[in-house]
This record gives sequence, structure tokens and C-alpha cells, in this order.
Amino acid sequence: MPIRDDAALVGAGVVVHFGGRPALDGLTLTAERGKLTALLGPNGAGKTTLIRCCTGLLRPSAGTVRVLGGDAGTAAAAGRVGFMPQSTGAWSGIRPVELLRYLAGLYAQPLDVAALSQRLGIDAFARTPYRRLSGGQQQAVNLAGALVGRPELVFLDEPTAGMDPHARRATWVLLEELRSAGVTIVLTTHSMEEAQQLADYVFIVDRGRVAVAGTVGQLTGAGQTLEQVFLANTGGTAAR
Repeated sequence: MPIRDDAALVGAGVVVHFGGRPALDGLTLTAERGKLTALLGPNGAGKTTLIRCCTGLLRPSAGTVRVLGGDAGTAAAAGRVGFMPQSTGAWSGIRPVELLRYLAGLYAQPLDVAALSQRLGIDAFARTPYRRLSGGQQQAVNLAGALVGRPELVFLDEPTAGMDPHARRATWVLLEELRSAGVTIVLTTHSMEEAQQLADYVFIVDRGRVAVAGTVGQLTGAGQTLEQVFLANTGGTAAR
């Protein structure tokens, strides 16, 4: 797959091993600018490993990852990329409002913390230590942290896990607005409904490789549901 500088993300032949076992086994994919790309796959398929490579937290042993036209993890890319991990234990003692103000201070033109907190419902628990928040509340804070720097590209690792239906729908609306504003979004999810509702393009990953990819319409064009396509093309693996 050729490297394309016009794409927000290009991964070409990416290989990562943990303990001699492949977590990513030549994975290749592209995320177009201003689009929402969903990564689906069973636990251990390699989705989180890929995002760690894209954000510079992990260096692949082979292959290439390019983000916004440059190598992943470089200082030039870091200020233009947002990342929402599945969990952030290092934040356990800090209060959400303090955390967001700190993160905002790292950027030249951050979003307004008060407005962002209100939009995501964080105001209601803004002064509660992060470790005492519910899973859904922590996800809201994690999402705010990923967005506060006005990223051009944002990686969201299971962004609505643990959220109640109201919070999940509100998050979907926000993501749709961000995409409309030109932000590129790459998210992992186990929710077929979420992928079907939001994704411009879907990659189904299994055993460290892309098993099948396309728009939701393309993947379900034969009359199968997205879940049926997922089940038919995945079997699970031991890597993360």
C-alpha cells in the first residue's frame, strides 16, 4: 500500500510482537481526512495496539505508520492529535475540572474548558476525584481530555463504553459535529450500532490483520447485518 500524504492516517504493513506472538501482523489501513473511521474486532484483535502505534506510545517492529503526513509520535504531530485511552489510572486523584484546565494549558488555542465541561455533562461531578467517578463519567472526562486541544485527528478507544444511553447519544451527536467541522476521528468500538450510526468507513480487524473493510452499506449490501459480517470474519486472538 503506497504512503499517501493526503490521508490523515496511513498504516502500511504494521507488525508488532508481544512475547514472540504477533499483535499486529502486517496490518494495513487508511483513515481519510474529515471522516470517521471505525475499527471493529474481538478482544485481542490488535485495535488498541494499533492506536498505541499511531500515537507514538509503541514503535512497530516493521511497517510504517504516518499521521497527518508525518511519522507517528513526532513532536510535530503530537500537538495536532488527540487520544482517548480506555483507562487513565494516572489521573486517579485529580478532579475533572483541574485536569481539563491543566490539559488546556498545554495548547496554544484550547477549547473553552467551561463550555466543554457543560457540553459533556462534567459540571455535575467536576470536583469529584477521578477515581470516584462512575465508568461512564470517567469516559466523559477522558473524551474531554482528548478534545480540549482542538485536534485535527483524534483517536478514541471505546469512547462510549460504560456510558448510559443518554450520554452515549450525546457523545454520538458531538462526534458527528466534530466530523462536520473537519476533524478526523478514528475510534474502536464493540457496538455494531455505534459503528453503523457513525462510521464513514469500517475496518474489521482479526488476529492483527484487516479481515474485511468498506462502508457500512458495502459490508451489509448482501443482506447481512453488520454483526453478522463481523462474526463471519473474526475468530479472536490472544493479542491486544
